[in-house]
Amino acid sequence: MSRFERLAIGVLAWNALVALWGAYVRATGSGAGCGAHWPTCNGEILPRAPQVETLIEFTHRATSGLALLSVLVLVVSAFRLYPQGHPVRLGAFLSGLFMLSETLLGASLVLFGWVAHNPTPVRAVVQMVHLANTYLLLASLLLTAHFAHTGMPLRLRGQGAVGWALGLGALALLFLGMSGAVTALGDLIFPVRSSLEAVERALTPGEHFLVRLRILHPLIAVSVGLYVVLVAQLVAFLRPGPGVRRSARVLAYLYGVQLLAGLVNVALKAPVWMQILHLLLSYLIWLAYLLLLAAGLSQRQEQVESGGVHRGAGEATWRDYLALTKPRVISLLLFTTLAAMLIAAKGWPGTGLFLAVALGGYMMAGAANAINMVIDRDIDARMKRTARRPTVTQRISSRNALLFALALALGGFALLAGAANLLAATLALMGLIWYVLIYTLYLKRRTWQNIVIGGAAGAFPPLVGFAAVTGELNLFAWYLFALIFFWTPVHFWALALMIEDDYRAVGVPMLPVVLGERVTVIQIALYALLTALISLMPLLLGELGFLYLLASLFLNALLILKAWALLNRGARPQAVSLYKYSMLYLALLFVAMALDRAL
Repeated sequence: MSRFERLAIGVLAWNALVALWGAYVRATGSGAGCGAHWPTCNGEILPRAPQVETLIEFTHRATSGLALLSVLVLVVSAFRLYPQGHPVRLGAFLSGLFMLSETLLGASLVLFGWVAHNPTPVRAVVQMVHLANTYLLLASLLLTAHFAHTGMPLRLRGQGAVGWALGLGALALLFLGMSGAVTALGDLIFPVRSSLEAVERALTPGEHFLVRLRILHPLIAVSVGLYVVLVAQLVAFLRPGPGVRRSARVLAYLYGVQLLAGLVNVALKAPVWMQILHLLLSYLIWLAYLLLLAAGLSQRQEQVESGGVHRGAGEATWRDYLALTKPRVISLLLFTTLAAMLIAAKGWPGTGLFLAVALGGYMMAGAANAINMVIDRDIDARMKRTARRPTVTQRISSRNALLFALALALGGFALLAGAANLLAATLALMGLIWYVLIYTLYLKRRTWQNIVIGGAAGAFPPLVGFAAVTGELNLFAWYLFALIFFWTPVHFWALALMIEDDYRAVGVPMLPVVLGERVTVIQIALYALLTALISLMPLLLGELGFLYLLASLFLNALLILKAWALLNRGARPQAVSLYKYSMLYLALLFVAMALDRAL
C-alpha cells in the first residue's frame, strides 16, 4: 500500500468518525450549543466556561475543520502525484466538492436554527440532504483509495443489467439513509415510551409528519436490504472475481447485523449509543456496497452473461419473453395470491386493487423465473423438459433476460407498493429473493432438501395477497403460508419422480436421485398427511366454518388416497396422477376458504 493510499484511507476513517460525532450532536440535541453563530461559537473563537452542549458542538466543529484540511491535503496530493486523466484525480476532486458542500450544509443548519428540537419540514429536508452528502463524500474518498490501489477506472458502458442493478442499489441505499435521518429526527423531537405507542401515533390522523413517517423506515430497510443482498449475490455469480465475492459476503453479513441492530434500536426506544452504532453499520454497509460496485464494474472483470452460450441470436418475439416468465408455473402462485385477497377481504377486495395485485404479482414472479433461467441455463440445456426455453435456444441472450427481469421486478414492486402497500411489495420481493438466492443459487445443486427449504418461495404469494388487503399479517395469513410450505414437497417430489432421469443426468440432487424412489414416496405420504392436518387448523381457530370443513375433508381424503396409491405401487402413473391432483387440490382448497369466508 502506497503512502497516498494510506492517506486516503486515513482521511476516509477520520471523516466517518466526524460524521458519527455529528450524529451524536443531533441525537443529544446539542446542535444549538454554540448558538446561531458560525464559524465562531457563541461569538467566540474559543468558548469560555462552556456548557456540556457547547463542548459537544464545539468539538464537532473543531474535528470538522480538521476533516476539511485533511481532504484539501488529499486533493493537492492527488493532483501532484497522478497524471492528468487518472481516476484518482476525479475521486479526489469529488471528495473536495462534497467536503465543501458538507461544510455549507452544516453551517446552514446552525445559521438558520435547524437544530435542537426544531420540527420544521425544511429541517427534515436539509437533514436528509446532509446525510446523502455525507454518503457521497465517503464514497468519493473510498473510490479515491480504490483507484490509487488498482489504477483502473470503472467501466460503466456495456454492463447491461448488472450496471443498472448496481446503480439502483446505490440509490436505494442513499434513500434508506435519508429515511433513517428523518426517523432519527422524529425519535429526538417526538420520543415514545414503547413501539406500540409509536405505531398508534403514526396511524393517528393529524399527527406531525415526522411521527407518521417513522414507522415506514423499518419496511424500507427490509426492502432495500433484500434488494441489495440479491444484487450482491447475482453480481458475484455474473462477475466471479475474488473481490466481488468477498464484498458480497461481507455485505450480506453486515446487513444481517444491521437488521438485528435495528430491531434492538426499536426495542430500546432508540437510545443515543444505539443510534450511533446503527449509523456506523450503515456507513460500513455503504462502503462494502461501493467496493462491490467498484470490483464488479472494473475493466478487468469477466462478464459471464456476455460470453459463449449466454449470447442471443436476436430473434426473440414477445412470446419468447412471455415464456421467460414461466406463465404455467406462475398461474397457481398467482391464483393463491388472488384467492388470499378474497379470503382476507371476506368478499370482493375491489376491482382496482385486485387487478393491480394480479399484475404486480405476475411481474415479480416472472422476474424471479427469468433470473432462474439465466442461472440454470447450463442444466436446462441438458433436460428434455427445459431444453426449449428461450435462454437455451439463445433466442434471448442472458444479458437481455436480466434486463427484462430487472424491469419486471422494479415495475412489480412499484405497482404493489403504490396500489396496495409497502408490506405487500416487500413480501413479494422476499419471495423473489428466496427463489433466486436460497433455492436456485444455494440449495438446488447442493442438497435433496432443496425443495423443502427453497420451496418456501412458493408460500409467499398468499402473504402478498393478504397484506395487500389488510396491511398486516395475522395468524391466519401465516397459516396459508404453512399450508403451501408443507404442500410443496408432495407436489414437487411427485414431479421429481416423473423426470428423475433428467435430474440424475445433470447432477441435481433431488430426493429420488439421492435416496431413491422408495424413500421419496414415503416422504410424499408423510407430507400429504401433514398437509391434510394443517388444512384443518383454521377450523380450530374459528376462522372457517362448515362449508370449508366439508370441502377440506373431501379434498384431503383424495390427496391421502393418491399418496397411498403411490406408496403401495410406486409407479409412474400414480406419480403423474398425484402431481396433477396436487395442483387441483390447492386451488380448490383456497376456493373453499374464500367461499366460506364470504358466506
